[in-house]
Amino acid sequence: MRCWLKLGFILIIVCRFIFLFLHNKITIERLKNMPEAIVITPVKNSLDTTKLTVEALMKTNADIEYYVYNDFSESETKKYLDKAKDKLGFQVVHLEDITSTPSPNYKLVLEIAQEMAISKNCPLIIVESDVIVKPDTIANMLQVAKDKSDAGMVAAITVDREGNYNFPYLYEKVKSNETVVAKQSISFCCTLITNNYLNKFDFKTLNEKKDWYDVHITKQSRKLGFKNYLMKGTRVLHLPHSSRPWKNLKYTNPVLYYLKKIFLRRDKI
Repeated sequence: MRCWLKLGFILIIVCRFIFLFLHNKITIERLKNMPEAIVITPVKNSLDTTKLTVEALMKTNADIEYYVYNDFSESETKKYLDKAKDKLGFQVVHLEDITSTPSPNYKLVLEIAQEMAISKNCPLIIVESDVIVKPDTIANMLQVAKDKSDAGMVAAITVDREGNYNFPYLYEKVKSNETVVAKQSISFCCTLITNNYLNKFDFKTLNEKKDWYDVHITKQSRKLGFKNYLMKGTRVLHLPHSSRPWKNLKYTNPVLYYLKKIFLRRDKI
């Protein structure tokens, strides 16, 4: 009887050991397959800059999962994305397949991306379709997010072709390589949202009547006690408003810009 009890006890220990071994092995494999970040690019036409954005991101030296959200672009842009995704190795989501709401669908994109990032326990990085990153841009942003435990958002500063800070960071007058707490709103041009922040603010609560959400999400980050960091030494080329050229009227013909903004109810932030 005692022999059988000892044998049963040994079998229980062996089975438990095997279970723990397999469980740990599966956990390690899952961790190996986890990306460092979910990266998204919302796209609305602007094919020339979209190509530059996508091709630059696929040269990143960080381990990312990259998703392009096609927001009712014309057929030429859609065809390029469908062809390029297989060649370059990224994912494409055609929003026309999941919603009938006309562009812009930024809220929907943010909701989907937030769920993915939370499920994979990693940050969400937004790179818009008129921004061209460098191979080390994403890795630099990830490092700052790791170093700054109080970070809610981390952004790379934008520059023009001459290397000068440009919209939306024109308020930064002095060039440096410092990472600073942002004085004003963080733009979604090239921005990381930490997993800590993602878990504390549900994007489903965003106002559906708005078009853009970077200003609100920046303010909410501060309200929740986070700091938003701007990396003045990590610079990305920004070709503003390539997908919505009418917005350039803000600089060339501000009166017409604000008339369109008010009476056509465009560009609601």
